[in-house]
Amino acid sequence: MEREITALTVQKRNKERINVYLDGQFAFGLAAIEAAHLRIGQTLDDEQITRLRERDEIERAYERALNYLSYRPRSKWEVGRNLRENGVDDSVIDAVTGRLTRADLLDDKEFARYWVDNRMRFNPRGLRGLRHELRQKGVSFSIIDETLATLDVEAAARQAAEVGTRRYSQAAPRDFRRKLHAYLVRRGFSYAVIRPLVQEKLEERRCKGGVEGEGEG
Repeated sequence: MEREITALTVQKRNKERINVYLDGQFAFGLAAIEAAHLRIGQTLDDEQITRLRERDEIERAYERALNYLSYRPRSKWEVGRNLRENGVDDSVIDAVTGRLTRADLLDDKEFARYWVDNRMRFNPRGLRGLRHELRQKGVSFSIIDETLATLDVEAAARQAAEVGTRRYSQAAPRDFRRKLHAYLVRRGFSYAVIRPLVQEKLEERRCKGGVEGEGEG
């Protein structure tokens, strides 16, 4: 069945979108660029109407994804989850993530590098911790392995230990050892890395005079 376009009006809240009226009734909205080829008096059959609606659904989901990406880089899984939580169908999600990938706006390798670099600068994590976080973001095992292959774990652990040492600087020796050890475990460092670092920080405290009453702990 064919229907006639009886009006094309700019939306009040978004000047980049056009309301399309068919046979005197509002039918759907379109991005202005999509509506540019339409004209009043033109007729559309059911297939054309369905196609326009599908294209608009993809366009609206794409704009939502761009906004979501504007805050920080995201993994493909994160973008898909966000769209799905907003009621977007899987077929539309596939179209949007494919478009973002082709535009170099969605890349799990780049995301993984961003995530690890950010952690190393502001909140160091060990291999286990980073691997867990990246898996939670839906990054594949192969990309995680590639990203973490060159990580300087010892440097990251030492940086984290400095933060922990300041945090527990007033703790008694036994408590300091326990708390710093637990702090580094929570950040995903291995026991083989943690043990000598904790001992090193204890020795540094002793050399500096430490906390009153410090001794064997």
